Amino acid sequence: MSVEPETSPEMSTAEVCDAGYQALAAAFPGLETSVFRGQRRVVVPAASLAEAMRQLHQAGFDLLVDVSCVDYLEYRGATSRYGLVYLLANTRTNERLTVRCFVDDPEPTVPSMVPLWPSANWLEREAWDLFGIRFTGHPDLRRLVMPEEFTAHPLRKDYPLQGRGERHNFPVISREQS
Repeated sequence: MSVEPETSPEMSTAEVCDAGYQALAAAFPGLETSVFRGQRRVVVPAASLAEAMRQLHQAGFDLLVDVSCVDYLEYRGATSRYGLVYLLANTRTNERLTVRCFVDDPEPTVPSMVPLWPSANWLEREAWDLFGIRFTGHPDLRRLVMPEEFTAHPLRKDYPLQGRGERHNFPVISREQS
């Protein structure tokens, strides 16, 4: 379902961007939204994420600033394990929008945003590497920070602070070898 924002030549770019957000709210009724210090936040269900982000991209949010993840394991009141956080910006109006999406184990999965914002490539790889969030349709989902042989995702809260003994399995690389 796609609802394009209604715009006219007399509208400012801020009004066009706000119209895009309003179109998103109309297309997905019941979205959880909030505003803090003029910055708008919206929570989008994982099943609707691809369509919602496409609409936001068409509405003027042309820059994906960051993709991050929060592990809500043992967080009081949390209903989902992981919260993906997308920071979007409209470079013409300087408006920013935070889009959150919640996913759960055993296979936390969302669609890749690389087709909309090519910068999502490395950001999604980092979230995959450190949290284990899988991005379907990603062109090159492989480790970015950890070695390929590493089997865990070290920023998950259930990962031990001292590791699981896997450091002994990796060769020590000296400064001269790097």
